[in-house]
Amino acid sequence: MGPAPFRFVPSGGQPVEDTAFSPLFKLLTTAIVGGCAVWLAQLFTSGVLGTGRTTGVGWFIAGLVLMAWTWWHILRSRTRISLEGLHQSWIWNKQLAYDDLAYGKLIRVRGLDWLIAPRLYVRTLMGKFDVFYGATPTLIAEFERLVRELQEFRKP
Repeated sequence: MGPAPFRFVPSGGQPVEDTAFSPLFKLLTTAIVGGCAVWLAQLFTSGVLGTGRTTGVGWFIAGLVLMAWTWWHILRSRTRISLEGLHQSWIWNKQLAYDDLAYGKLIRVRGLDWLIAPRLYVRTLMGKFDVFYGATPTLIAEFERLVRELQEFRKP
């Protein structure tokens, strides 16, 4: 019933795990979030946000909290390719088993991997899609191999 399940074995038979985002991308996000925090503090201490406009301050703080939450997860996010499937720690952990994969594509801007994290776009047999980020050459090589093997497996 239905297509055969796809199987993938990482190189060496061992799970491959590494950071999802490059160090320079993490530095850039740190600078952006830090700069916004400093700017908000300057606005507040100069009185621009403190005099009769206290209701608006909440929105600025909420935006900064959301930025900081995302920044924290960018710093800590890791992608793992194991015998069971793909996994990425993120704001919500992403997990996808190989047997359900129908399509995969590596999306990257060559030469700008240090800034724009390469990502593996995958779609399941039921049409659900997910994106897994990988910043290291080892993860990118495994992404490329997974896409090649999946295309060959699903070829009519």
